[in-house]
Amino acid sequence: MRLSRHFLPTLRETPAGAEIVSHQLMLRAGLIRQTAAGIYAWLPLGHRVLMRIAAIVRREQDRAGAIEMLMPTIQPADLWRQSGRYEAYGPEMLRFPDRHGREMLYGPTNEEMLTAIFRDCATSYRDLPRTLYHIQWKFRDEVRPRFGVMRGREFLMKDAYSFDLDPEGGKASYDAQFTAYLRTFAALGLKAVPVRAPSGPIGGDLSHEFHIIADTGESEIFYDAALDDVDLADPEAPARLRGLYAMEAEEHARAAECRVPPGRLARRRGIEVGHIFFFGTKYSAAMGFSVQGRDGAPVTPLMGSYGIGVSRLVGAIIEASHDAAGIIWPDSVAPYDVALIDLRPDDPDCAGAVAALAGQLEAAGVAVLHDDRDARPGEKFATMDLIGLPWQLIVGPKGLAAGTVELKRRATGERHMLSPESALARLTGGS
Repeated sequence: MRLSRHFLPTLRETPAGAEIVSHQLMLRAGLIRQTAAGIYAWLPLGHRVLMRIAAIVRREQDRAGAIEMLMPTIQPADLWRQSGRYEAYGPEMLRFPDRHGREMLYGPTNEEMLTAIFRDCATSYRDLPRTLYHIQWKFRDEVRPRFGVMRGREFLMKDAYSFDLDPEGGKASYDAQFTAYLRTFAALGLKAVPVRAPSGPIGGDLSHEFHIIADTGESEIFYDAALDDVDLADPEAPARLRGLYAMEAEEHARAAECRVPPGRLARRRGIEVGHIFFFGTKYSAAMGFSVQGRDGAPVTPLMGSYGIGVSRLVGAIIEASHDAAGIIWPDSVAPYDVALIDLRPDDPDCAGAVAALAGQLEAAGVAVLHDDRDARPGEKFATMDLIGLPWQLIVGPKGLAAGTVELKRRATGERHMLSPESALARLTGGS
């Protein structure tokens, strides 16, 4: 993609009202624009990141045995009255009548809807266990939306729902999602700390939040410092992380983690990006859902729900990975893999070399953003540092005369003068 044809409205200055780094950089790098309080349009660069994160979430859900579907954003109030949550949920729920006077709501979550769908289809123990999920926009009418996508009113969410016949099966479904979450965050280049958590309005007595460690995090958490030594690339990382739970309250952490050796109880700040619950029959019983058990007697299925804030993860990744110049995207979620910077687009030799490099990279499956603007080199470097693509491949007349191009790694600042062939091999995994 040529930058001259792209829609990438970057900003030199930080907009007023953007309080945290992720909000500032998402606006400056042209990822989002606010359309109303707590509601954002995702511009092309931000949308590419959002879709790459969603693809990783989807892959790990599928790997865990969950089955994807799609439910609507608008739900009838009657479903929530069946569960008893309609009046209890509070003013965060956006409620409105349709043209026929029927009470509707913009869904903040989908326990009721999926319970009703599955209740009307499942009749026997043979239909269980099942875990179903979707990735869909949701709305919670925050009284004070702030921090950009970190605490907005409209957000993209992955929510999964499990149905099991007995507590053992329910725990197995919960464990499968627990492991899937750790794998998901590791694949995103993040270290997630599983934190014991209250269930809140969802209900149940088994619940964990997943926090990304970041100095700007909203929550203070206490955990076994052994978490810091876990290598995310290690296939055993999910199992190791799972054994090192954390707590938000220091006194609880000290009591619950008495096995932690003295001096190893660490304190850091974290950003919540996922929450899982096992709540048994709270919704299935309230909504009259039962199936025929193996012995012919009716069984009320036990349920769990499992959420990941897909749009919130964009902000969380930036909070955990940036510097003074801008965003530093992990390779797995970057909107493009390589910034191809043409220092002299008016020079035929430069233009030809850049076109050849772009064609070869794209043929190898490497996503390229080609900066072909008629702009000063300093402006091009600043833009590419701001938007944070993993690699910068810089082509200029002096380097070409010497038979070289410059390759820069955004995360480390490391630079190498290489032949075009060697640079291609590095970027395409050939060396």
